[in-house]
Formats: sequence, C-alpha cells, structure tokens
Amino acid sequence: MPSINWFPGHMQKARREVAEKIKQVDIVLEVVDARLPESSRNPMLLEMLQQKPRISILNKADLADPKRTQLWLDAYRGDDRSAIAIDAQHARQLKQIPQLAEKILADKLARKRAKGIRNPHVRAMCIGIPNVGKSTILNRLVKKNIAVTGNRPGVTKNQQWLKADGNLELLDTPGILWPKFDDQIIGKRLALTGAIADSVFTDDDVALWGVDYFKANYPGELQRLYKLSDAQMQLNAADTMKLLTDKFGYGGEYDRAAKRFITDVRKGELGRYTLELPEDDQQ
Repeated sequence: MPSINWFPGHMQKARREVAEKIKQVDIVLEVVDARLPESSRNPMLLEMLQQKPRISILNKADLADPKRTQLWLDAYRGDDRSAIAIDAQHARQLKQIPQLAEKILADKLARKRAKGIRNPHVRAMCIGIPNVGKSTILNRLVKKNIAVTGNRPGVTKNQQWLKADGNLELLDTPGILWPKFDDQIIGKRLALTGAIADSVFTDDDVALWGVDYFKANYPGELQRLYKLSDAQMQLNAADTMKLLTDKFGYGGEYDRAAKRFITDVRKGELGRYTLELPEDDQQ
C-alpha cells in the first residue's frame, strides 16, 4: 500500500510564520478533531510551542462518540493539560475559551495591571491541522465571517489577526500537517475523516481499514446502515466491501463502493464515532 502524506508548499511557509510569531502570543489554542484527538495533533507544531500555555480544543464533539470524548478529556486533564470539547458549528460552549484563557494567564494579566495597564489584551494563536474547524471557531468568537471556512482541507492559506469580544485578539493560521506520517494508521484516520486531500490516498485502502475498525468498535451501526446479517458481519473487510459493492448496485466498481463508504462515515451515516482511545498509543 502506498504511504499517505500531504504537505503542500503553503504549509511549509505557514510553519515558518508560526515559528516567527509564536513569541508574540500569550497562549495557543490547539484545535483537534474530537473523533481522533491525538492523531489530529501536529507534533511538528507542538515542538515549536515549547512551554507556551495551551488549551486543547476538541472540536466536532457532536460527531464524536461522547463516552470516548470524556475519556480523552479525562486523560488530558490528568496530564495537567487544559482541554474542552465543543461543537463550533452551533457555537456551543465557545465562551469557555476566553474564560479559560484568562484563568490560565491570571498571573501574567495581574502583573500587567500592576504596571498600570487597565485592560491588558490576551493574544492567542489558533493552530491545528486542516479541516478541524479552526476558522469556524474564530468566526464564532469574533461574531463575523472573517476567517475563510470550507468543508475541505487547506482552505486557510494566510495568517491574520482577528479582534474578538473583550480583550481577546486571535491569530488564524492555515491548517498544517507534518511532512511524513511515521505511523500509517494515523494517515488512515486522517483520510477517513477528511483531514487530507482525497487525491493523496487510495479509497480502497482507507475503506478497508474503516470497515475493520467499525466492525471491531461500532458493529451495530455498520450492520444497521447496510442491513448486514450476523453471518455477513463475520466476513473479512475485503469480502465485506465486495458485498457492499453488490448491495449498492455498482457491479465490479469496488473503488466506487469504497468512496461511498468513506462518504457515509464522514456524513455521520454510521453514527457518532471516535477512531482512537487514550490507551491506544497510536496502535
């Protein structure tokens, strides 16, 4: 199977700009996909942040398995990391972000007030990989459609400062991946959820992995959507895809059936799901 990697030229430029501007910000808002919280974290960016205060924002929580989301929040908070889960599309719980930022920066803000600065600004950089919803979050916080959004990876190309309510200033950044996935399972998780361009992976490989994962973790949803018998649920992934190809009436077009399965997963036709657990350790 060919490896999955995607690192367009604008991401290299964005990485340099993040490294240059990180000193200008007080705190980092790290947006991840609640369906794959760890796999949607960019280790390359995390190295640049060093000891900068950070809030992990598990976005798209409305699409994720709620029980698993709570497990991730517990795991992050157990490591003394500030973390919240939100659904940015419906602006739920967004008020937590500036409130938590001010709480984390309380000592720094107090020192500024002691120097005579009445309303010190909080400057935050928003980072994340493509298509995790960074720009949607920022638009909700500033209450304007300023940051460019789109349901595909790589929409935001440039960095820009945005003024939110109160004293919060936000820096939007493009979604940035890293040049190579050391573990191809990470690439499959990202591909299945739409974090990377469809042109850089093979539908069949990702769909087969997805079928195996849903059989092991969400068998009821798979059986319900595709009306599979108990015996059919025992088939391996390849035979299941052949069966689905026939059910869809696609003849021998297995790639078309694979694309249909991936689309169903992304649209939530198989229900709410999370593709990894804290104890998985990227296995």
